[in-house]
Amino acid sequence: MVVGAGPAGSIAALVLARAGVRVRLIDRARFPRAKLCGDTLNPGALALLDQLGIGDEIRARALPIAGMTVTGPGGASVSSDYPASLRGAAITRADLDILLVAAAAAAGASLDQEVRVRAPVFDARDSARVVGVRTSSHGVEKTVAARVVVAADGRASRLAAAIGAARFAASPRRWAFGAYFTGVAGQTSHGEMHVRRGGYVGVAPLPCGTTNLCVVREAGWLRSNDGDRRDGSTVIAGAIAADPRLRERFASARQVSPTVTLGPLAVDTKAVGCPGLLLAGDAAGFIDPMTGDGLRFAIRGGMLAAHAALHELQTGRPSHRLLQQVRAREFDRKWRVNRALRALVGWPAGVSVAARVASVWQAPVRYLVGVAGDIDLAEES
Repeated sequence: MVVGAGPAGSIAALVLARAGVRVRLIDRARFPRAKLCGDTLNPGALALLDQLGIGDEIRARALPIAGMTVTGPGGASVSSDYPASLRGAAITRADLDILLVAAAAAAGASLDQEVRVRAPVFDARDSARVVGVRTSSHGVEKTVAARVVVAADGRASRLAAAIGAARFAASPRRWAFGAYFTGVAGQTSHGEMHVRRGGYVGVAPLPCGTTNLCVVREAGWLRSNDGDRRDGSTVIAGAIAADPRLRERFASARQVSPTVTLGPLAVDTKAVGCPGLLLAGDAAGFIDPMTGDGLRFAIRGGMLAAHAALHELQTGRPSHRLLQQVRAREFDRKWRVNRALRALVGWPAGVSVAARVASVWQAPVRYLVGVAGDIDLAEES
């Protein structure tokens, strides 16, 4: 069983179904559904989808991304193309998720929509082993048995919380606010990251002339001078108005979606499962993905969870510790980069110094763009 049909869960279900496992994929939503996200797949993420044979289908619905533009305070700006013919892709999560769910279903996974998972079910003879989940749908409560459960049910995972594996990070505490716009000037084939004191703004061009805007802010920025909490639309409007670069480009733009709010962002985990339960995606930990590689983490995390589940099904031995070791080898380098950037944005003096350095020495930022794009992984594929 896989709980959560986002990218991590759908990929886990796809891999398991192709291996001949009977898979039940459960999600509380009905697809297609909107989801706050930067809406970009870096070259490394596309390379993983190519390995699964579904990369071209994604590209057909996406806008090619040729590189990244990073700006800082004081006018610092660096643009860098991905090397050779490597490209990323910009696609809305509504489109991406439905394509990945369809791929999992085509591989043989069954999909149950509008089903909420309330809690894990533990073995009566072994209280440490998960043997299923409790669900509810349209007022009907059920207990569903499973030999292995993959929990890909997001940052607020009930399954991860139930085993004491995850909690929201005490610091830093940031919130994200996202919306879609049309009529944004100055769009290119680059994704954009505008690092500012107290947070950052991501801008991504999308098919059909739409632009994704995501604003990430520290908790302290979310209160007005009189102490009232600002709503998401106010935060987005304030971020545009306060930034000369964005203010000019969004002058004639029109917001064409509701503002979506997500936070706090960061989730710390001390384990990625227990006997019978394996975590994937944001349920396995969420590090504020300033480098724009959240979907690569999700896709690869879903693949790794599926491989661990296969090992547990084949051997009968718990695989959660093995999964934790493999995830550490795969992700530690990127986690360190993301943590360093997260700390930098939370230090105003550091942002200013970094901006001044970048204005005269662009090599570090170009290196960062390569790391963010998982270029080394894409070139190996």
